[in-house]
Amino acid sequence: MSSASFNIISTSSSSNTATEPDVDAGTEQTRRTLLIGALATTACLGCSAASHAGEDAPGADERPQKGDLLVFSEGDQEGKVITSADLPRGGPPVHAWPKDPKTSVVRSGSRLNEILIIRLDPAELDDQTKARAVDGIIAYSAICSHAGCPVTAWVKSDVGDKEVFKCMCHNSEYDPRAGAQVVFGPAPRRLAALPLALADGSLSVAGNFIGKVGGQQPG
Repeated sequence: MSSASFNIISTSSSSNTATEPDVDAGTEQTRRTLLIGALATTACLGCSAASHAGEDAPGADERPQKGDLLVFSEGDQEGKVITSADLPRGGPPVHAWPKDPKTSVVRSGSRLNEILIIRLDPAELDDQTKARAVDGIIAYSAICSHAGCPVTAWVKSDVGDKEVFKCMCHNSEYDPRAGAQVVFGPAPRRLAALPLALADGSLSVAGNFIGKVGGQQPG
């Protein structure tokens, strides 16, 4: 309720107390108390409704589940299911969220769920990476293992002649061909890998993250 409205009520009460018996003054005070209480309750209900409206849908912050579809997390195709045709061989990678195919809930409630997907020449992948890839398509966590920044760049490595994932916060680089192992920078470990499946051209999650997701903890 605005301060102007409160002032109006206060002025009305002062006028009445000057001309009416004490019992009327008490009645007026009771009215004021009830009115203020009702307005406060309404305001709280409004805040509660707004809070619930802004909450994520159930399951939105859960880690990727086996069978989840993968959808674009940004750009003009945001929310669209990613197919093999969307991934040119050699990159660049695309950023994705997992999506529950049963509830249609996109698991975007946690930034740790964002995924990097890229298609490379299968002949360039080491054996472990090839085992969880489909037709050269591989997926990793998009969160740098150093300070938890997003990994956003696909550039030629500072220490080689091939393109790598790069975190622009502190220049950590990861080679997706070799399980996203660190090839440059302060990152303490490789990016977590996500096994994939391909059915009818659409990509889905084949298992849980392999490795720890997120940055190193301080201390």
